[in-house]
Amino acid sequence: MLKGKTLFITGASRGIGEAIAKAAAKEGANIVIAAKTADPHPKLKGTIYSVQKDIEALGGRCLACSVDIRYEDQIEKAVEEAVKTFGGIDILVNNASAISLTGTLETPAKKFDLMMGVNARGTYLTTQKCLPYLLKSKDGGRVLNISPPLNMDKKWFSNHPAYTMAKYGMSMCVLGMAEEFKGKVAFNALWPKTSIYTAAMEMLGGSDVAKECRTVDIMSDSALWVFKQPISNTGNFFIDEYCVKQAGVTDLEKYSIVKGAKLMNDFFLDDDVDYSIAKNQIHRTTPLSKL
Repeated sequence: MLKGKTLFITGASRGIGEAIAKAAAKEGANIVIAAKTADPHPKLKGTIYSVQKDIEALGGRCLACSVDIRYEDQIEKAVEEAVKTFGGIDILVNNASAISLTGTLETPAKKFDLMMGVNARGTYLTTQKCLPYLLKSKDGGRVLNISPPLNMDKKWFSNHPAYTMAKYGMSMCVLGMAEEFKGKVAFNALWPKTSIYTAAMEMLGGSDVAKECRTVDIMSDSALWVFKQPISNTGNFFIDEYCVKQAGVTDLEKYSIVKGAKLMNDFFLDDDVDYSIAKNQIHRTTPLSKL
């Protein structure tokens, strides 16, 4: 069902966004790469143009747009270019994110504003600008935010409250907009059960952390499964293991960087929940009595 559809993906010059872009392109989708990195970065691989080149080598159609989603005019320009090039937008992936795992005293206003500007505000504005076209999508538009379930356990706030607030802003967009546009556009979130080896993860944990991670492929495979669900399947906080199992994958080991290694759980997920088996367990709120 992705053939001929147009995906607008933020932060897709590398990592999870790039993987989703390439996976969708292989299925015939048109891809809009909306990301900041137009020129090579000294520490990070990939640019909007290198990803565009790779997608075109796969036989796909791709538009590269240099966009900082903190700025409304840049989002509007990219959306206009996408519609002019491909005729509309069918799927939006809000993948762009900023992270600083710092406490209250260690998080200056500049870092706070960056995380809020990219994660919460950027996701909100990009969705707002794409919605007029998503609402016109033939089979119903779809929005996928790469954000976690809203787990209100205080342990997820205590060490990095600013990051948690900003990241949960993306998830609250799913919660609210899924209801606001029910039956017209599907809004869902996707989050990894274990750490995914990306440039950001390498910067946080060093190259040795790779052995505790999975590849980006589990997230791109999960995203494809979510895209193919009917628009009535909305307002979910999907976990990658659940999605790939629903898609028919029986051997999750194929996604491990190091086969057989113990994997690191990602943020915001509790150890006592099996997120691979029951969708209704994914959105959790800790009872007030336990806070």
